Amino acid sequence: MSGFRSLGERTIHTGHIFRLVDAQFEAPNGSIFSRDVVRHPGAVAVVPVIDNHVVLVRQYRGALDATMLEIPAGLRDVEGEALAETAQRELIEETGMRAGSLEHLADVHNSIGFCDERITIFIGRDLEPCERPATDSPEEQHMEILRVPLHELSGMVTSGEITDAKTVVGVLGLLQRSS
Repeated sequence: MSGFRSLGERTIHTGHIFRLVDAQFEAPNGSIFSRDVVRHPGAVAVVPVIDNHVVLVRQYRGALDATMLEIPAGLRDVEGEALAETAQRELIEETGMRAGSLEHLADVHNSIGFCDERITIFIGRDLEPCERPATDSPEEQHMEILRVPLHELSGMVTSGEITDAKTVVGVLGLLQRSS
């Protein structure tokens, strides 16, 4: 037991995706302290594998003002939708491919110092093309879909070409399972 106790929280801001709260805690010695915490609905991601390649997307990320290489991913924004169902939906939306099978790879927390976001990562295999639905998202409208050979992925991580945390975990986890 850690001896810490949550005392409650007050919402400071509610955005389109997350809430920012002022959370109060009691330490083991009885002192009270607060932390700014981002409450996030969670997300899913898929490492899509086809013919010894992984499908990545290159898309603009406003928080970094940069275009990033990532595995397909998206928010858990449909009430009651199973994780694998959300993963399949996001894979279709971002790549126009459907996975014949989804295998759980990992669960990760990106920024545990201030955010409760949890991302569940799957490996998608037996990919089949399907219709990619239209989107209103400017980032997704201008997204590039790439096929990267498996043997190049590790170098892309260590060189800093891939820095997105879920993608690093996803591709290195896939490579570890494949070896």
